[in-house]
Amino acid sequence: MTHPTMSDVAERAGVSRALVSMVMRDKPGPSQQSRERILAAARELGYRPNASARLLRRNRTKLIGAIFWMGSPFQVRVVERLFRKAAELGYGIALGPTTPDRSTDDVVAQLIEERVEALVAFNLESFSGEFLDASTRIPTVLLGEWNDTGTSDNVHIDEDEGLRLVVEHLVSLGHRDIVYVGGQAGKVGHDRALSYQRAMQKFGLAGQSEVISGAFSEEDGAAAAREILRRDRRPTALICAGDLSAVGALSVFARAGVSVPGSISVVGFDDSYVASLSYNQLTTVHQDVDATADATLSAILQRLEDFQRPPSSIATPATLVVRETTGPTPAR
Repeated sequence: MTHPTMSDVAERAGVSRALVSMVMRDKPGPSQQSRERILAAARELGYRPNASARLLRRNRTKLIGAIFWMGSPFQVRVVERLFRKAAELGYGIALGPTTPDRSTDDVVAQLIEERVEALVAFNLESFSGEFLDASTRIPTVLLGEWNDTGTSDNVHIDEDEGLRLVVEHLVSLGHRDIVYVGGQAGKVGHDRALSYQRAMQKFGLAGQSEVISGAFSEEDGAAAAREILRRDRRPTALICAGDLSAVGALSVFARAGVSVPGSISVVGFDDSYVASLSYNQLTTVHQDVDATADATLSAILQRLEDFQRPPSSIATPATLVVRETTGPTPAR
């Protein structure tokens, strides 16, 4: 795929390349009419200034675009930490929250217009042509999942280790009927469910593994809890794809008078602020926010130094935080 150049814009607008360069750098000199004609030609061709080349000039924004979902406590915490750590390095963060009305393509286009020098993105749920195009021109980091674009660095938690720790903890308490709610919500949901299944196999429970379809929201956990309550034989432990899902399950069990962990143990994932709230005290897998932010910024800075280097894949450590929602398996 070839990308339009300044020369292409100059040819389309019928002006010199030097004049195009002055307009793209917002330098004084070109007339307003020339500016409008050049910018119109650039839009028609889909031309965007190369951020790597811009780094060679003094006219830098030193902005990093962050694409995230505001409904995820963990993603919000990482972006908050990126603000502080990026500032220490002389960079700023341009926010690009996704919503039902703003697709990833829309968000990427907006951030590129703000002249970000790099992009970080959480859990791209579908193919984004804009993001893939951007990754060929500026440093990009994918957070929360392994995703081989061939051009983006990856930073995410060691999910195999995280789910192994959860299953090991539950098995040590006597649990064998351990179900998981997840598997949906893009590649990260699918990968995390596979990590659960591998953990169950490791402890000789492959034949008893079960994935209840769902994603990461409170309602996904609530739906799984209602399904469990309808069963004659219930599992003794429920692992949720995320803390919000686990909180939804806790609420349904509480309304039904089902004791947690007396009748069923519940585990989350992320160790977001909702896990440690006094009325939840959720056992969960801890994601290291500082390690995620540090690895992300390190990958960006390295790629700014050498844009052609091979993409890196960085797994941040997983630990288990045991609180009050897990206990010994109940007597049948």
